[in-house]
Amino acid sequence: MIKNIKWLLLVSLTFVACSEDEEVVKYDSTDGLPLTSGTADFSKYVALGDSFAAGFSDNALFIEGQKGAYPNILAQRFALVGGGAFTTPFMADNVGGFAGSTTFTPRLYFNGSAPASVASPPFNQVSTTTLAPLGGSFNNMGIPGAKSFHLVAPGYGSAAGNPYFLRFASSASTTALADAIAQDPSFFSLWIGGNDVLGYATTGGDGSNPITPTATFDGAYGALISQLVTGGRKGVVANLPYVNTLPFFTAIPTNPIPGVSPAQATQLNQLFGGINAALAANSLPSRFSTIVADDGNPSTVEANPLLIVDESLINISTQITAALTPLYGPAGAAFIGSLYGQARHSRNTVDDRDFILLTTRALITPPNNIQPGLPPGLETFSARGVTYPLQDSAVLTAAEALEIKVATDAYNVTIQAAATANGLAFVDAKAIMTQLSSASGISGNGFTLTSAFVTGGAFSLDGVHPSPRGYALIANKFLEAINFKYGSNLKGVSYNDYRILFPPIL
Repeated sequence: MIKNIKWLLLVSLTFVACSEDEEVVKYDSTDGLPLTSGTADFSKYVALGDSFAAGFSDNALFIEGQKGAYPNILAQRFALVGGGAFTTPFMADNVGGFAGSTTFTPRLYFNGSAPASVASPPFNQVSTTTLAPLGGSFNNMGIPGAKSFHLVAPGYGSAAGNPYFLRFASSASTTALADAIAQDPSFFSLWIGGNDVLGYATTGGDGSNPITPTATFDGAYGALISQLVTGGRKGVVANLPYVNTLPFFTAIPTNPIPGVSPAQATQLNQLFGGINAALAANSLPSRFSTIVADDGNPSTVEANPLLIVDESLINISTQITAALTPLYGPAGAAFIGSLYGQARHSRNTVDDRDFILLTTRALITPPNNIQPGLPPGLETFSARGVTYPLQDSAVLTAAEALEIKVATDAYNVTIQAAATANGLAFVDAKAIMTQLSSASGISGNGFTLTSAFVTGGAFSLDGVHPSPRGYALIANKFLEAINFKYGSNLKGVSYNDYRILFPPIL
């Protein structure tokens, strides 16, 4: 028996020591078994979606970002089990934006303290990407800016539509769905709906970019799924997180104003106290907090809330004017009344939280700032966010965030139902974002990813789109869902192979 064991050991060592010319089988799978696609067929994979599918990052679309898009990562794994070629409508360079465009701008980079554009000196790069059609068809049909109904809208790839789709649409009158179906995919991914609420959120709910009605979303999503699953096609879909949990909405606190001088604090508390008194006299709740003065101690952190406009409030301009006329005179009181009629201090409680947009950071001005056009003698009201209320487009209020939640929940019911009814793999992106937003984050390969702006590693410098490592996380979650549903055993990628931030020069 001992001799037989020794003989078997010798044989096994012989096989291990085979020449380099001989094939060595390696199972890069989740279970150590030979790789399999399970019941899925990845030979022709087509990805439909928005900027996330396209690989948008750092507020732009550019080659290196596109290479790391989650569909491209998926296609690389699919290739190990019979997946075919996966083509992408690459931009012309790594600058981002379009040549001569002021709307589609170059990507951002981190300059050591804050994001800056690659177009800034000394990097001074100019995009060479034009709107010229590329010709042919492409597997990655992620279209930055696309909403659910855009994917089934004829003409979305025309000059009047989306410039990214214009570059690879088969014709000006086609739809994104039609071009996807024309490729006769054997497998598809669909992640759409984020932009149906994101535009509303990033404009502070000012009405310029409304939330897509649930009925519109349902109709578009139903049309997409019904055609994509025709003939028994398999695929993977993902639901939607609450967009206001993205770093774009959470990086700036609701109370970023440092302590003001004691004299200013006294003056402001007199003003805000007078308005609160006028509110109470009209049986309305107070809107303003007590302002904290700088105590002169460097170790003390005084933080005051931002002053914002909330258009859902009852307009009390007339009452404010009447209450403050003795202090400021008729003209001054009328000005303050018009300024503060629907103003309040921002709030941050579990049930009543405002979200300050990342772009609002540049609007907030120190207490000594002079706001152009103020009436003489009212220079006190010159600091935006301190004494001059930030306008509706700069802040997503708690009431507006609730509108987003209601819409997102309705969209997610539709997405989940479509996945269940058609036997599709399902990615719970909402749960993933919740985990990223937690203190523990998501760990893997020795790294921990969170939703913290810049330092969390999962999101790029625009605060909305993933970083390269964030896209790797998404791809791994898609692979997990696909493995679970179809019995494949594809292994995820290592976060170690994906950077957090792109350098200024690529």
